[in-house]
Amino acid sequence: MAGIFARGGDSNKAEMSFIDHLEELRGHIVRSILAILVCAIVIFIYRNWVFDNIITGPINPDFITYRAMCHLSHVLHMGNTLCMPPVKVDMQTTTFGGQFISSITMAFVGGFMVAFPYIFWEFWRFVKPALKEKETSNTKFVIFWVSFFFFTGAMFGFFLLGPFTFNFLAGFQLGTKGTLVTRPTLNDYLDNLTNIILGCGIAFELPVLAYILTKIGLITPVYLRKTRKYAVVILLVVAAVITPSPDWMSQMIVFLPLWFLYELSIIISARVYKEDKRKEAEEWG
Repeated sequence: MAGIFARGGDSNKAEMSFIDHLEELRGHIVRSILAILVCAIVIFIYRNWVFDNIITGPINPDFITYRAMCHLSHVLHMGNTLCMPPVKVDMQTTTFGGQFISSITMAFVGGFMVAFPYIFWEFWRFVKPALKEKETSNTKFVIFWVSFFFFTGAMFGFFLLGPFTFNFLAGFQLGTKGTLVTRPTLNDYLDNLTNIILGCGIAFELPVLAYILTKIGLITPVYLRKTRKYAVVILLVVAAVITPSPDWMSQMIVFLPLWFLYELSIIISARVYKEDKRKEAEEWG
């Protein structure tokens, strides 16, 4: 493919061939992978501490969320309504290499999350030169806001959704004779925890997505308001996908913040749209 692409909003900047773009993209990808590897190696070295204090936090009866929710219940004079009964979860591995493979998975997922701001920075460095100066002037602090919403969502999943989900699933009993015991595999637990944390982290990027789509003209605040009822259905589906437990409480815990973020997205979209229209009016005199 012999197409030539211009990099950068400045017309004086040199043009780059398709191969040059691929070479540059390869550099960004390699540096991002190296960042993940470095973080993953550190996590693997301290895997026992990470496992005991972070990974198993949501299933620890003394986890901060359980104590905070119970304290809140008493402050609101609701008795033990918000207190979740402690559950004991005995995990297992069914293969000789189960614990080792799970440690590798834990290290790489954790490495990706820790390195996320740097990974997005590398992505932004690749995309930014292709934008015009007018477009880049409105993207200040983009790395901060993308990282902020991602980590906010990840913490929401870890500190709130995770404990509710695992407490419900671990305490759910089928039958009355107690012949069934929940003893999940380590891999199953890590998969559920990863889906919850990463799912919430990505879902919480909704305001950033609304800002970008409004900027490029794909959506307007009027459109977002008109499609609100359809968005509610979609957000309910997203909440059901993120939460591995079928109980309505866990799904509502995810849905309500997403609904709030959707309403926030409308406000952000309206401000961006209004600002763009004002600038257009100034340009046209």
